Amino acid sequence: MSDFTFQVLSDNVKLLKTSASKYAVYGVLIAVAAIIIATCLVSYYEQGRVTLDGIIQAQKTNVALWLLNLAPFGFAVWGQYVSSIMAFKAGAMIVDQTTELRAQVVASERKAKHEITHDRLTNLPNRVLMEDRLEQAIHVAQRERRPMAVLTLDVDQFKEINDTLGRDHGDRLLRQVAARLTATVKDTETISRSGGDEFTIILPSITNESDAIETSANIGNALKAAFDIFDSTLDVRASIGIALYPEHGMSADDLLQHAEVAMYVAKKEKCGYALYDPRQEDKSPRRVTLAGELRQALERNQLFLKYQPKLNVRQKKFSEVEVLARWQHPRHGVIEPDEFIPLAERTGLIKLLTSWVLKNGIRQVAEWARQDINLNISVNISAQDLHDDDLYDRITGLLAANQLRAEQLVLEVTESTIMVDKERAMSMLNRLAATGIKISVDDFGTGYSSLAHLSALPISEVKIDKSFVMDMLENSTHAKIVRAIIDLGHNLGMKVVAEGVDDPSIYRRLAGLGCDGLQGHYLGKPLYADEIPGWLSTGLQKVV
Repeated sequence: MSDFTFQVLSDNVKLLKTSASKYAVYGVLIAVAAIIIATCLVSYYEQGRVTLDGIIQAQKTNVALWLLNLAPFGFAVWGQYVSSIMAFKAGAMIVDQTTELRAQVVASERKAKHEITHDRLTNLPNRVLMEDRLEQAIHVAQRERRPMAVLTLDVDQFKEINDTLGRDHGDRLLRQVAARLTATVKDTETISRSGGDEFTIILPSITNESDAIETSANIGNALKAAFDIFDSTLDVRASIGIALYPEHGMSADDLLQHAEVAMYVAKKEKCGYALYDPRQEDKSPRRVTLAGELRQALERNQLFLKYQPKLNVRQKKFSEVEVLARWQHPRHGVIEPDEFIPLAERTGLIKLLTSWVLKNGIRQVAEWARQDINLNISVNISAQDLHDDDLYDRITGLLAANQLRAEQLVLEVTESTIMVDKERAMSMLNRLAATGIKISVDDFGTGYSSLAHLSALPISEVKIDKSFVMDMLENSTHAKIVRAIIDLGHNLGMKVVAEGVDDPSIYRRLAGLGCDGLQGHYLGKPLYADEIPGWLSTGLQKVV
């Protein structure tokens, strides 16, 4: 019994001991009234009238009145007993209700405290609790003179999933990612959802950077298996940035900022995870600034296009150019697409950017056609573009308005773009391919799907990623990969294009392997539109 319960019951007992209840008083009054009335009736019955002597005589001689005289005591005892029972029950009820109310208050306080420090969607610690635990971990590491690490994880292409499949799919994916992270790390390590699709993992007790790298690799492997989200199967990857204490920072703010910088490097280089390097820091403030300026750049026409020639090996001519966007920034000068395209994807501007590239690229091809220069044009599109229901109408409308054949347009998509939602991607690609537009898989070999797996899609060509091509003369493994992709692509009826052809030896090797198309600085760097006509004649001197 709790102290509160005992106190309530004790107070009830004391109350009953010190004062009579109203029920006891009522009972005594009724009994006394009954005695008086009965005595008067007996006196009247025996003497014909009610007198004091008659009342006294009735009390002395009538045995029934003697028994009735005991009634007040019985009623008093009964009334007090009933009152005690009622008081006890009322007290017990009050105790129960108060105990329940107190439990509800405690539960509400715990829930409120939990909600303040935990993420409602994933039930993981939120940024508030994470920063507190990070401060504690730093303090312990400083006292014990040992290292610790902070990992920042960002789900790749999460915005595309949210935009194309809906918020319910995005929320379910985040919960499943949180579950896999929880199952992967140790109990002593804190996982938190910092916001959006970003998670932070605190590794309070590592021996060296190898432990942090190993944990990052394990997390990457845990996320490789496909996610079943309602009626969709999603292949999702994450980019992880690693910052070490005390090497990369002595405070929580420094470690979190440096881990985020490393995470963006991992995302840009598509390497899964990256260790912070101080040389990366210069790009972080600039990246934040550029994200806010990109929309203005599109509105103010600060972007321009360059065109990189692609060599048709069998015909020995340049029959196609790839459109590459550049940003002429008023302060930073020319910014390459590798820097601002990820910003466009994260800020939701990629559809606007792709529309601008398609419109201006197709218009330029039409202008060349009026000069009797017939070229195909290839344009890169993202997952957001591919899942945009208006993409088909915009492209076919641009082709018709500029009097271009659908066969003159090649749309380049990456493996990861297709695999975000394969069914939806297949639907859009089939519609586009049915008009004659060619579909090319860009950066092939860097994703997680096989060429045979992609063969069900209406793909006409694959582009071998330059990371395999550029060192294939020195790296026998990469040389075998290049040869295998060429052979398999031809067996599946697809053309094969190689990127990164930067010297004549690589050109001759790829031509000897039967590669259909080649692209690289040896064959032609990205050119302005007015440089293309002259290049088409002089550029062939290297390959004829």
